[in-house]
Amino acid sequence: MKVDKIGRLAAGALAVTLLASCASSRSGTDATSGGGGTRDGGAEGAAASATSFGTMPSPCGKGDAKGSTDQGVTDSEIRIGFGDDRGFTSAPGLSKEMGDAVSAMIDWCNQQGGINGRKIKGDQYDAAYTQSVKVVQQACKQDFMLVGQGFAMDDAAEQYRVGCKLPTVAGYTVGPNAAMGPMKYEAVPYPVDMMNIGALRIAEKQFPDFKGKTDLLHTTSPAVETGNSKIAAAMKQIGITPLDCGVKTNNAGESSYTPFALKLKKCGAKNLWTSGSPTPAALGLLEADDRAGIKPTYLFEATWYSTLVSEWNKAGIGNDINIGMIFQPFENAAKVPAVKQYMDIVNAHHGKVALLGMQATSAFLLWAQSAKACGSDLTRQCMVNELSKVHEWTGGGLHAPTDPGANKPASCALMVRLNGTKFEQVFPKNVGEFECGGDFVVKTDPKTWGTSLNGDRTSTKFLTGDVIKPQSS
Repeated sequence: MKVDKIGRLAAGALAVTLLASCASSRSGTDATSGGGGTRDGGAEGAAASATSFGTMPSPCGKGDAKGSTDQGVTDSEIRIGFGDDRGFTSAPGLSKEMGDAVSAMIDWCNQQGGINGRKIKGDQYDAAYTQSVKVVQQACKQDFMLVGQGFAMDDAAEQYRVGCKLPTVAGYTVGPNAAMGPMKYEAVPYPVDMMNIGALRIAEKQFPDFKGKTDLLHTTSPAVETGNSKIAAAMKQIGITPLDCGVKTNNAGESSYTPFALKLKKCGAKNLWTSGSPTPAALGLLEADDRAGIKPTYLFEATWYSTLVSEWNKAGIGNDINIGMIFQPFENAAKVPAVKQYMDIVNAHHGKVALLGMQATSAFLLWAQSAKACGSDLTRQCMVNELSKVHEWTGGGLHAPTDPGANKPASCALMVRLNGTKFEQVFPKNVGEFECGGDFVVKTDPKTWGTSLNGDRTSTKFLTGDVIKPQSS
């Protein structure tokens, strides 16, 4: 079946996606909007009269909610923490689009009156990749919740978040304990025990020789190989055995990629999959394939949906790059109101527009909708109750339907293809639609989880008896 556009840094291959996200901008500017201080409302423009975000009613507006009901909540204010890893010296600006998006959305919401009349005060954190423990410990002292954040080393801080009973609607999670932690919700879940294989299912339909002529591109990167092993296991479940052509490149680069291209040619690979990102090494292999006269179909992760790739492709070498996504691409903005609205809000705030920014935006909206439902009774317990009830979520049309309340991924996907310097949706053919199916999600091997889960599919590593659990009404 198909789901209409109105009716999930897509989370990519764990840390690989995150480290590449600084190259995932597809539109807009790359201006820092505020840095790492405390922010409150003040955005100007059309936000004051906004009544919706995409297909969903705006959760923001005036009201008379009152009471100092929990840490970070007063009669007039709700204090939340958010942020990213923009200060990471090895990759400056890492995931800054996430902080930019939440900052812009706070202003957008406050211009409408806040949440039931309470203005939102945001504490923006820079975890700089290695400082996640420090920022979470700070949030534990002052914030009501963490919202829309993306910290690559979130597992290191998870014990502190759980220990201070700080709920979160995360922009993304990386570590297995963070992904499956208590009091954690995501607009776009990426649980360790389930996997969306929509891109594989679409490839089966699009490419007749996909089952018999496909191989994985291996590298010396442990993160890429983790992603590849999960894809290989998923392929096995649906009857696909990679060719095993013996191609494994050095993640730091090779003096020549021609021998690898010749291996692929001799092996007869017609389709190539990688869980890696568009590094110079990866692009070097594609260029060698072209010189060797082979024209495989490339099936890549959402990190390849980037200006780095489209600008590199001026010679057309990457015209057979196909990317599975659960977010609407920016090229569809004219037909998907939520995408255009996200772009307009962040551009007006002089922020960076990118896929992970849409993911953070969806997280903020999920949080805001639940906060609105709590009214004056804005407590962490109420938030956990409300969030646990949300079992279909699209962020107003930003992405395919997900199940945040049950921590389950989307069962839909679409595919975009690079043509020259432009991406375009190629499947489904109707722009703005997703292809969906009950077989788009598979269970993963517990050996790959990286953590132990209880009967509620919650990580047991930092679990305590006093965590906030959903209460039945």
